[in-house]
Order: sequence, then structure tokens, then C-alpha cells
Amino acid sequence: MISPLRVAPLRIGPVTLETNLLLAPIAGWCDLAWRVTVRELGGVGLACTDLLSPKGLLCGSEAARDLARTNDLDKPVGMQLYGSDPAAMADGARWCADHGAAVVDLNMGCPVNKITKKDSGSKLMCDTPKAVRIAEAVRKALPESIPLTAKMRLGWDEEAAAAGCASSLAVGLTKVGVAAITVHGRTTEQRFKGQCRREGIRRVVEDAGVAAAGVPVIGNGDGRTAEDVVSMMTETGCAGVMIGRGAFARPWVFAEAWSLLTTGAVAAPVAEARKIETVRRYFERMAEFRGEAHAVHVLRQKISWLGKDINRGHCRALKEGVRVARSAREVRAAIEAWASGGPGEREDGGSRGSRTLGGAAGARADGVVDRAVTEP
Repeated sequence: MISPLRVAPLRIGPVTLETNLLLAPIAGWCDLAWRVTVRELGGVGLACTDLLSPKGLLCGSEAARDLARTNDLDKPVGMQLYGSDPAAMADGARWCADHGAAVVDLNMGCPVNKITKKDSGSKLMCDTPKAVRIAEAVRKALPESIPLTAKMRLGWDEEAAAAGCASSLAVGLTKVGVAAITVHGRTTEQRFKGQCRREGIRRVVEDAGVAAAGVPVIGNGDGRTAEDVVSMMTETGCAGVMIGRGAFARPWVFAEAWSLLTTGAVAAPVAEARKIETVRRYFERMAEFRGEAHAVHVLRQKISWLGKDINRGHCRALKEGVRVARSAREVRAAIEAWASGGPGEREDGGSRGSRTLGGAAGARADGVVDRAVTEP
């Protein structure tokens, strides 16, 4: 038990969230199915879409519009734009405003080469005047009811970070109407390596220009547990915390963190049945929103992450059952076998059962026994 911080739900311009915790926009991990599944577990104040290309949205690209897809269970939602042309970004923002965005966010922090090579993402931190012009154009394009935010890093490299690049950009953005700023505590060159540098986030929080504007700063980086969230806030003074990779294996971290922040106690441990049900619901939502073939493909890729906290990570049978599944029926059989207490490992790594995964001797839909899913 710790003393609660007595934090208030985060307010971003005219929008008040239910908590001060945000689900980060991470490519490949923030589709509608994931956002709704994580929200359902509690504690999420705002969830953000994947990076959206204004050009893709406006030309009717199916891929771009699918990334921006939302529904009534996905509110409030932030839509994140990336690009380097002020006019195109303004047009993209109008599209977002017309298609359900409660908040529009500018990506100034993505370190991926295919983004930075287009002078987008964190490359914008190398040209502060241009970044500010983009923000100004987008702010003018949006109705007052939809706040504009921005997500950045500490700078392109160590030299830029030491020179206070993030603070300089943050001050410039606040002057043109940006209502909240998220700072990831690494440079572009670091990508996701090394530790999040909280002192860099604190520097932005304490900058006189940012403070004078009354703009909340949201800390981001290495938020894996409720305790990480509390320490991020106490060490940086940030008003909220954005979590991305930390939610891959523990999407209930938001509920745990909000409980710790407001009551001083972490919520009761999530039951194993709830964990496997979370995987099931995510899969079924993907199947509903994008089709079963897509859901099978994605879950096979992500089950290693999703299984890291199931039975303390000792769920090899579940992971293998999903990885080798060739149809939605086989995925469901693998999940059901684990959920019903069938084969698997105990917490000490020993066998939890001697049957084959999937009930019918681990058989595939064509009747052939798949030995890759057979328990030793």
C-alpha cells in the first residue's frame, strides 16, 4: 500500500478523460479490436489509432481507413496523423474530425526509417519551425471542440536531447494551440533500446513556456506495471502516462495503475480465466472487424506477447497451438483447450496434462495429427 497521488482525470483542452492513462499508437498494435479489448479491462482514458497518412485517408485507401476505423465502444479516440506537408496534414485532420476523432494527434516521435525518410515522425524534431507550421495549420483546420496534441521524443540524437530539443519544440507547439504533449523518454537513435530517460521528460514538464501555457505533459516509455506509472509521475511531474509496449502482455496494467494512483493499492490480480478470455475476445473482435483469415494471421504473430503473463508465461501449449493453427476453428480449439484446463505447463514449467492440444488428439482440420502441438 502506498499513499495515493490523488490524481485527477486528465483534461485535454475541452475534452475530459475518465483517467489520466492513454493507450499509445504503436504500428500494428492499435487496431480497433485491440483498443476495444484493452478499454474493456478498465483504466484507459484515451486510446489512439495507428499512424494515419492524410493522403491515404483522403484518397480512400482501404488500408488507411481501416486503421482509422472506430465504433461506439471506442470512445474517446485519438487519431494520429503523420506527414510533412502542412496543407495535407490539415486536410487529414478535417477528415479525422468528420469521422469520429475526439482528439487529433501529430506524430513527431516515430523513429522508423520509412517514416523519417519522408521527413515525418521524429525527423520533424530536426526542423522545429516546420513542425510548428504543421501544428498551426492543423489547429486552424480543426473545430474548437477537438483538441490537437503532439507526441515526440527527446530529440534525434544525444546532442539534440542535451540541447533541449524537446522543450524548444514543446514551447513552439503550445504557442499555436497544441493542448497536450506526450514525450517518449528516448532519442530517435535509441529507438526502443536502453532505458527511458525520465529526466528528459521532466525537463519538458518544468519548462517555463510549457508550464505558463498550462499544457499537460504526458510521460511515455517503459510503463509495464502500475508501480512504473506511479514512479513516472512522481519522478517527472507529468500529468498522465501513455503506455504502449507494456500493454502487449499486460493490457490490464491500466486498471491496476489507475487503482494504485487513486487508492494507493493495486487492484486484485487478474484471474487466469480473465487472461485467456482477453485473448479470446481480441481474436473474435479481429475476426468480426477484419475477417477470420486476418485474425488467424495476427494472433499467430502476437501470441508470444499475449501469453507472457498467462500462467506466468508457462503456456507453451497454448502458444504452439495458436502458432500452428491454420484456421479460425483451430485457433478457437487451442484457446478452448487451455481455458478448459487441458494440456499445458504448471507454473514450475512441468506438464499440466498429458493430452494433446486441441481435444481431438491435436488433429488439424484435415484429420492429420500435427505433432508440433502434441505435448511430450
